[in-house]
Amino acid sequence: MSAGFYYGVEVFLNGLMAGVMYSLVALGFVLIFKASGIFNYAQGVMALFAALTLVGFQNGQIPFASLINAVFGTNLHSFGWHLPALLAILLSVLVMILFAILVERLVLKHLVNQEPIILFMATIGLAYFMEGFGDLMWGSEIKKLDIGIPQGGNSWVESHTAFLGGDDFYGFYLDSLDIVAAIVAVVLVASLVLFSQYTKTGRALRAVADDHQAALSVGISLRTIWVIVWSIAGFVALVAGIMWGSKSGVQFSLSLIALKALPVLMLGGFTSIPGAIVGGLIIGVGEKMFEFLIGAPYLGGATENWFAYVLALLFLVFRPQGLFGEKIIERV
Repeated sequence: MSAGFYYGVEVFLNGLMAGVMYSLVALGFVLIFKASGIFNYAQGVMALFAALTLVGFQNGQIPFASLINAVFGTNLHSFGWHLPALLAILLSVLVMILFAILVERLVLKHLVNQEPIILFMATIGLAYFMEGFGDLMWGSEIKKLDIGIPQGGNSWVESHTAFLGGDDFYGFYLDSLDIVAAIVAVVLVASLVLFSQYTKTGRALRAVADDHQAALSVGISLRTIWVIVWSIAGFVALVAGIMWGSKSGVQFSLSLIALKALPVLMLGGFTSIPGAIVGGLIIGVGEKMFEFLIGAPYLGGATENWFAYVLALLFLVFRPQGLFGEKIIERV
C-alpha cells in the first residue's frame, strides 16, 4: 500500500484522539442534563475555572492578589512555594465540590420545579459570574499547566509503525497527551456508566431528571442529588481542563471548548454517557477526514471550524434525540 494510505490512517487516528478531547467536555453536560433536565451553559467555564485553580495551587499563587494589591497598596503575588501536582489536583477537586455546594444553596434550591428554561438561564448567569470571578481570583494572563503528562509525538508508536509505508513513511504521529486523554476518558466513562446503572444514587439521578416532583414524593433529596451531580461534573470539568490546558495553555478562550461539545451532544444524545464518547469520536474523525480528503484539496482548508455543526444539523433533521438519546413517545 502507498504511503498516502497510511497518512490517511494517521489522520483517522488523530481524529479519534481529538474526538476523545471533545468527549471529555461533553461528559459534564450529559451528567447535569441527566440529573436536572437542563443544559448547563457553564460547563466550559467550569473547565476553565478548575484549570485556573489547579495552576494557582501548583504555583503557590495568592488568590485575589490583584484585588488585595489594589485595595491595600501591597505587592503580593505568591506564597513562595510550589505544590506537587497530585496535591494540587486534590485541592482543586475540593474546590469544585465546594463550588457545587454553593451553587445548590445559592441558586438551585430556589428553582425547584421551575421550568427548564429558567434553570438554563441561571446557568448562563453562573457562567459569566464564574468567568469574572476566575479572572479576579487568579488573573487573566495565559498560564502554563504542567502536571507531568508527556507531550509531543509518541516515539514508541512512531518507531513501531515506520515499516508500514516504506521509505516515504516515518510512522504514525500520535501525541502522547492525546493517548493519555483517551485512556483517562475510557476509565472515566466506564466508571460513570457503572455508577449510573448499578448504584442507588445513580438510579436516583435518573429519577430526578424524569420528574422533580415525583422524585421528591418518593423520598429522594433533590438538593443532595444536585450537589452530587454538580460535584461529579466539576471533577469531569477538572479532567477536561487539565487535558486542554496542558495542550494549549490555560487561557480564557478555554471556556469556548463548550461550543465544540454541542455537536457531540447532538450526535450522541443529551442523556447518554457512552453517547458522549461515540459522538465525540464521530465528530473528531469526521472533521479530520473531511479536511484531509475534501477540505484541503478542494475547498481551501479551514473546514474543521464548521464541519461538526453541519454534521450535527443533519443528525437533528433525521434523528433529533441523537444516536443514544431516549426516544420520546407521546400519545396524541
